[in-house]
Formats: sequence, structure tokens, C-alpha cells
Amino acid sequence: MYFKFKAYCFLIGFFFIGFQFIWSQDQKVADSLEIIYKKGQTSGIARLELLRNLSFNQVNDLDAYIKYAEELIMLSKAENNFLYLYRGYLQKGNAHRLAGNLDLALENFFMSIDAAIKAEYKEGEGIAKMTVADTYSEMGNSNNASIYYEKAITILRETDNIIALASALLNAGDEAFNTKNYELALQYFEESGALFKEQDYLIGTGYNLGNMGMVYAEQGKDALAKSNINEAIAILEELEDYYAISEYLTYMADIYLKQGNPAASLNYAERSLELAEKYGLKKQISESNLKLAELHEQLGDLPQSYAHYKNHIIYRDSFINLENVASMADMRTNFEVSQKQTEVNLLNQQKRNQLIILGFTGLLLLTLFWYYRNISKEKKRSEDLLLNILPEETARELKKSGKVKAKKFAAVTVMFTDFVGFTRYAESLDPEILVESVNFYFSKFDEIMETYGLEKIKTIGDAYMSAGGLEDPKSDHALRMVKAAFDILEFVKASRIENHNNFTRFDIRIGINTGPVVAGVVGTKKFSYDIWGDSVNIASRMESHSAPGQINIGHTTYNLIKEDYDCECRGKLQVKNRGKMKMYWVHASKNV
Repeated sequence: MYFKFKAYCFLIGFFFIGFQFIWSQDQKVADSLEIIYKKGQTSGIARLELLRNLSFNQVNDLDAYIKYAEELIMLSKAENNFLYLYRGYLQKGNAHRLAGNLDLALENFFMSIDAAIKAEYKEGEGIAKMTVADTYSEMGNSNNASIYYEKAITILRETDNIIALASALLNAGDEAFNTKNYELALQYFEESGALFKEQDYLIGTGYNLGNMGMVYAEQGKDALAKSNINEAIAILEELEDYYAISEYLTYMADIYLKQGNPAASLNYAERSLELAEKYGLKKQISESNLKLAELHEQLGDLPQSYAHYKNHIIYRDSFINLENVASMADMRTNFEVSQKQTEVNLLNQQKRNQLIILGFTGLLLLTLFWYYRNISKEKKRSEDLLLNILPEETARELKKSGKVKAKKFAAVTVMFTDFVGFTRYAESLDPEILVESVNFYFSKFDEIMETYGLEKIKTIGDAYMSAGGLEDPKSDHALRMVKAAFDILEFVKASRIENHNNFTRFDIRIGINTGPVVAGVVGTKKFSYDIWGDSVNIASRMESHSAPGQINIGHTTYNLIKEDYDCECRGKLQVKNRGKMKMYWVHASKNV
């Protein structure tokens, strides 16, 4: 059995909080977000998003991973927010799975499925069913794993999440490999590999290459196996994703052993064990020890062979023990029974509450009389508030149907701004002064967006995100966004010179990109309008590769504004997880 693609790598999709975007796990991000967490100044959706990203990025501390996921679950229940409840259970399940606690992982994944269904979130339901399949696979229950993979793939084919679909296909290929159906495994891998390549999703490509390499190794195609696995290891080392590398290294050890090179084989097996022990990966520690036991036995070093085999048994038993395996068959049934009992208890409580409610009928009638006298004013206030949160057309749809369908837009221009050196100030300044300073800037940015008919999406920490072309018939959103960016630069520059209120003053970086996005509303009690897609991620990369006082744009935006603005080609710059991308500085307008 070989490594599963980690479903939670893409669960964040495109959400951000604090100072960075979250696409793949990054302990540095978790460390920076803990500063915000400890200040305790977030609430509502912002708090849920903070906990979600803290849990997701705790790659070096599984206990912290679980702690933040549990707090996310608790707050989601209090907010009656099934979307975040789904995410909390999913991340808690992933943490237990990494720790080798498969019984707890499966329990949380089933809860995640139920929460996703209640949230009417098809994509999440598909992803959660994939994690159930992954867990059954790791337990050796190939039949249940295959059933849940088919369920996940069927659901995900109905969604727009190509990465999730590709991951389910990749893991279904793993299951075919486990049953030695190598041709079926390669079929799954070829489809998933094409989808990852289409989406330019580097980490998925890495796993796909590694898994294909291991199929080739089993088929005796050693040259193809080595080529694919070495390429996969190179990609995953760059991404600092060591969980799969440890597994792939044991296969490299097998290949070199078959080729009569025990020294190289031993080296790969030792590297596998070193990585597994460093990151506390029980399953990989067990398998690496077993491989080293076999190698030392063949080399005639029986004491070393025995020592490694003993460690293999210890970690194997801690990873999957017989009691947990026996209890798995009844877990789902027990879970559903407990849910029914909860419903019965709730019904009894409701009957008791009816008697209490009768006593308050008179008070309720008086309250309703007051309410209807003031309803017009309150309705106007709520509508104004909704328009401050959502675009006008989206707000109308929400009022009419109570929900908003996600929409695809073929061309939207996205801008990100970021204050230079903000993190350093955040750690040392009084919170009130810092908030006043940021509010000073963002209030003006809001005015600028309104002037050019652009949509503010959100602010997170010192990051400001806006978009043009959402539900807007005009096609000049790229030009309007660049004009707004220059107004922002001028305002920031003037503020640094004048500084009437002695606020903290910053310099600013700006990044812009144009392309397709998906937009929609998340949340049930507290709505949040957001946009997702690769175009958004590229816009973030444009900002992070910009410079103080500069506007950095992608190639698509350049083609839309080059007749109106002087632009300087920066060439192709290396971007993490993206390869090389063409970028441009935007200078003065040609029409001035």
C-alpha cells in the first residue's frame, strides 16, 4: 500500500486571514497567526476562519492541530454554522489520521459528512466521503474504501472543484493498486494527472508522479519507476511535504535492491526512516523499519535487522491495533443510533417547552405589536446593512430565496494590497492605535473602490482585497482597477508626508491579476461574500512579488491595459508552487 494524496491540502480552497494566503500547509503561517489568536480580538466568522487556518497549518504539532479544530467545532455549534462545523470535524479527523488514530479519524469524518449535508455543501460532502474512503483503505478494508471513493467521485463530478475530483481519482487509483489491478490504477492516475496539470497544481502532480512510479515498480518497469519517483521527490522536497517522500523512498530502496545495489538501497531506506521519525509519522516509521530489517538481514547484519524489526512491530501495533479494527464495523451504526437518540431527547424537551411558551403568549403579543409599529424602519436598516456586506444583485437574491448560488465569472480583475512591515508593528503597537491606523487607510480605500465602481471583498489584518467585473456589465474593470491602484498609492504617499493625526504610517505593495473566478456567499448566520479560483491566487502572488510603492500585474491584465498605461516587463519570475510567471510594473498613464 502506498501514500494517499492528502485531501486536506485543498480544503482551504481560497480563504485567507492574517497576512498570507493559505493554499498548502505552512507552519510559518500558523506561527504568525498565533500572534493574532493570542490577542483574542477576533469574533464571528473572522474567529472561525482564524481557527480553521491555525489548525490547518499546524504541520509540526498534531496536538495543537486537534486543539484548534476542537475549538472550531465548539464555536461552529454555538453559531449554528454547519459549513464551519463540517470543516472543523474534517480537520480534526485529518489530525487523528496523521497520528494513526484511525478510529477517531473515521468518527470525525462521518460527522463531517453529516454537517456538509446539513450545510447543503456538495463539494464538502464529496471531500468528506473521500477521507472516509482513505481511512478505510489505511485500515485494509478495500471493499468499503472502493464504495466511498465511487460515492466521492460521483458527487465531485457535479461540482467545480477540479482539484478535489483529481484527488479522489488519484486515491481510487491507490485502491486499485492495493488489489493489484495495476492497469485500472494507471487509468485513474492518467485522468487525475491530466486534471492536476490542467490546474497547474504542483503538489498533486508530485503525488501523481510518485504513485505512478510505484505502479511501474510493481510492473518491473524500473527505469520508468525511478524517473517518476525521483521527479516526485524533487517536487515534494521543494514544497517541504515529507509525509509522502518517506513512502516513496522505501520504493526507491526496493528498486535499487532488485538492481543489485544494496548500498544505494540502504541509503534510501535510512532517509525514509529519518524523515518519518523527524515528523512523527507512525505508519512510515513502521514501514521504514521493516524495509531496513529486510535489508540488514540480506546484508548479514542480524542484530541490526532484529532491532529494526522490533521497532516495526512496536509502531505497527500503535498504528492499527486489533481492538480498533474490530470496532470499526459498528462505528457508523452506533453513530447514527446516537443521532436518533439525540432527536428523541430534543422532541421530549420541545414538549416540555410548550407549557412554558403558553405562559408568555400575552407578552409575545405585546412584543409583536411594538415590532410591527417599527418594522419599516428596521427593514430599511437591515437592507442597508446587507448592501454594505454584499453586492446589490447578490443581496437581492439572498432576500428573495434565503440563499445565494455560486456563480462563475469569465473575467474578473482582482487586486491585493499589503502594508510593508505591518507584522513588526502589530507585535509592538498598542492594539487601539494599530486598528485606528489601519482603519484610516481602509476607509479611504473603500471610497476609492466606490468611485471606480469596484467591489471591496474583504480585509484581513493588513490585507485589502477588491475585485472588478462582478455582476458588472462594463468590460473596462482592469483599467478601473489600475486607476484605483494609483489613487491608493497617491493617498498612501501623501499620508506619509502629512500624518496630521500622528498615526502609524506604512508603505504599500499592490498586485493585480485578471481571470476567471467563482463567487458566492459563505456562512449561515453571518454572511461573507467571497471569490475563489486560480486567478485570485495569482493576484496574491502578484502582490507578494511587488515592491513598496509599486503596482505589479500579471500578463492577462497587461494585455487589457497596455494601450492606456506604460508598463515595464519584469520577465518571468519564479513563484512558489507555480513555476515561472510573467510580471509587469505599471508606470504612468499614456493619456496624461
